[in-house]
Amino acid sequence: MTADTPESLPTTPADALGVPTATDRASWDAVPGALIDPIIVEARKALDEPWPTLPASEYVLFHRTGDRHTYERRIWARRDRLTRAAIAAARTLDPALLDDVVDGVWAWCEQTSWSWPAHDDRGGRDDDHLPDVARPYLDLGAGEAVAQLALVDHLLGAQLDERAPGIRRRIRAEARTRVFTPLAERRDWQWLNPEEGAHNWNPWIHGNVLTAAIALLEGDELDDVVALVREGLGYFLRDLPDDGAVDEGYSYWWNGALRAVEASELLLRHTGGAVDLAQQHPGLRTTLDFPRALFLGPGSTGPDGAITSDWVVNAADGSALDKDPLPWHSLYRSATRQGRGDVARFAVAHRTATPRPAMGLGRLAAHLRDPEWLAAPVEPFALARDTWFDSIQTLVARQRSGTSAGLAVAAKAGHNGEHHNHNDVGSVIVALDGTPVVVDPGRTTYTAQTFSPDRYQSWALTSEWHSVPALHGHPQQPGPEFAATEVNVARGDADDSPSSLSCDIAGAYGSEPARWTRTVTLDRAEPAVRIDDAWSADDPDPEPHLVRLVVWGQVDRVDEHVVTVRAPGAGRPVRVAASGGEIAIDHQHLDDPMLTRVWGDTLSRITVRVAPDAGEHHIVISPAPGEATAGVLG
Repeated sequence: MTADTPESLPTTPADALGVPTATDRASWDAVPGALIDPIIVEARKALDEPWPTLPASEYVLFHRTGDRHTYERRIWARRDRLTRAAIAAARTLDPALLDDVVDGVWAWCEQTSWSWPAHDDRGGRDDDHLPDVARPYLDLGAGEAVAQLALVDHLLGAQLDERAPGIRRRIRAEARTRVFTPLAERRDWQWLNPEEGAHNWNPWIHGNVLTAAIALLEGDELDDVVALVREGLGYFLRDLPDDGAVDEGYSYWWNGALRAVEASELLLRHTGGAVDLAQQHPGLRTTLDFPRALFLGPGSTGPDGAITSDWVVNAADGSALDKDPLPWHSLYRSATRQGRGDVARFAVAHRTATPRPAMGLGRLAAHLRDPEWLAAPVEPFALARDTWFDSIQTLVARQRSGTSAGLAVAAKAGHNGEHHNHNDVGSVIVALDGTPVVVDPGRTTYTAQTFSPDRYQSWALTSEWHSVPALHGHPQQPGPEFAATEVNVARGDADDSPSSLSCDIAGAYGSEPARWTRTVTLDRAEPAVRIDDAWSADDPDPEPHLVRLVVWGQVDRVDEHVVTVRAPGAGRPVRVAASGGEIAIDHQHLDDPMLTRVWGDTLSRITVRVAPDAGEHHIVISPAPGEATAGVLG
């Protein structure tokens, strides 16, 4: 036990975890039926179905073919079924549902490995394709499994003792063997290496381990795990910048920085206020602004008016249209505790009437059990006029503050060695009335190739399919040394004053022109987005440069220098005008489900060939005549 760990904790596990046990009938009876009844219906439907199996033949697919999805979807099906069954059992105390929970717990305990095939180091032997039961690997999957089992034990402990005496001892034995002991004995985890820089695995795993420890352990054993969590989480917090941004982008923020916020608040409650990491790390407070700053507009809304998917500024392995069930309640709770009404209102606007188990048992239970959250009125939320994240060198600017109507632009400098990196130094995203038109394709379905030396064989990750130039036809190179320099941001204070980002992106290409200055400006008075490129000609390469934009929607040619692009369902198109060189248009057929769920079956690319001699080129993107949409008001 460390010296700064309180010896006596004034909180109970229920207080710390924020989840009442099923014996607290007043709490579970108070959950609105409209929210919990659909979960109960689905849980009862599953009673006649066998629990998902996890065959070895599918585990080894990752090593045979690179396929990780087939096995992982079985894990997620098992996870979601147990979450539904546990929530339904807590509300109804139905013996059949309780037995289904027991069967789900037993299935997890009997599973050979909690680690996902793409993560497990197989006991350190490269020639093995199946996990080593004697050397469990603590990854995202193991963290998720132990937290779910611990929360089931916490939630339904009394009922489990009645239905299946001994099952709770099994949970604790497996948690020690697979998680708590490896955490203490192995400190060479790749997600715990301070030299590589912290990423989402760190808080995601530590938060789940902390949850499990509080629910399952006591005394010195608990204190020791808490101390290890604090030490390990410190590596992530050391790297979390004061502006709260993460280079992994919007999608991973929810399971990275927000997990760190949740873990810090769990520590705060567990220690009765003695350990307050948010006071030591400003990024834990400012990071709550990140998803709202990257919001472009609603992708869809539900019958209750809630925003059910977001168009967002996506970078790295992120999706431009986020359809996944996100823990908006967690963002609301953290924002409320920090007195951040603007962030809280943004979260409430996304409150859904049909919360889904994929958000996790703890997050779902907290969502259902928070009357303040459920009763909070939907109100306009603030959208900043512009936001500059210095740590990731990204500017997001809107035509007008407080609304998604009109033009919005995101421009990035940065480097090509980021976590979940795409080669995109100098890239541009443009949205009109909340819908992106100049786009970043985003992430593809993960395979063995995705995180291997062959990562950039995937076209969607390369600079050729981001809105950046190809210097003498050459793409950007991966690695932190391939970076923008001379980065400058201008943010005027007047309503119509422009916002701009300027940088030299030549360094992202290696031995190319000595200078390529790209300036991206949101001209609010026009209104228009201007992309101004100027370059030197210090090398003799005669090949022309290619200035490119990746666009989504119907592309129509006006003349050799002008096209219009109308995104599907958009009220009006944008007009793209090039200052010189004929615009060429080509198309990329999409068949990856991670891309087709966002863009359909096609993305297009606009290319202008410009001379290799020193020169400059200008593109102006402006709203074309059409019916404007209202956007989301702040």
